[in-house]
Amino acid sequence: MKPRQRRLLWVLAGLVLVSSAVALVLRALNSNVMFFYSPSQVQSGSVPHGAAFRLGGLVEQGSLQRSADGLLLKFVVTDEVQRVPVQYRGLLPDLFREGKGVVVSGKLASEGYFHATEVLAKHDENYMPPEAAHALKSAADKAADKAAEKGGRP
Repeated sequence: MKPRQRRLLWVLAGLVLVSSAVALVLRALNSNVMFFYSPSQVQSGSVPHGAAFRLGGLVEQGSLQRSADGLLLKFVVTDEVQRVPVQYRGLLPDLFREGKGVVVSGKLASEGYFHATEVLAKHDENYMPPEAAHALKSAADKAADKAAEKGGRP
């Protein structure tokens, strides 16, 4: 084999290794990406089926239910327009409260509820995750538009 052919073979082998490494990194990153959705988006069906995602909004007042052992929790996340029931097994953060902002990670179950694997609560009175604040504002704008539409009809 001539030196030129040997050099070309090494370059091609290097390209194959680099492209394989890039493909593996992109695949790992893609499997760890979690998108954020509001309860209105979940109820409209615009969420990926079977994929993990984050759901954010407010914990509905009076919706928190605990099992006898205290580890299975059920509550409702709302954006003040739509509601999504959530089930979570584990301990809640100390700052978790009804009527306060929350972001939960998990998957939508076939039974119609959101199966949460992680619950994140806001850390002070003034903070709300930007995605949750935007989702609540969008939902409020849609509700106001619907109310104005109904009020404008004879």
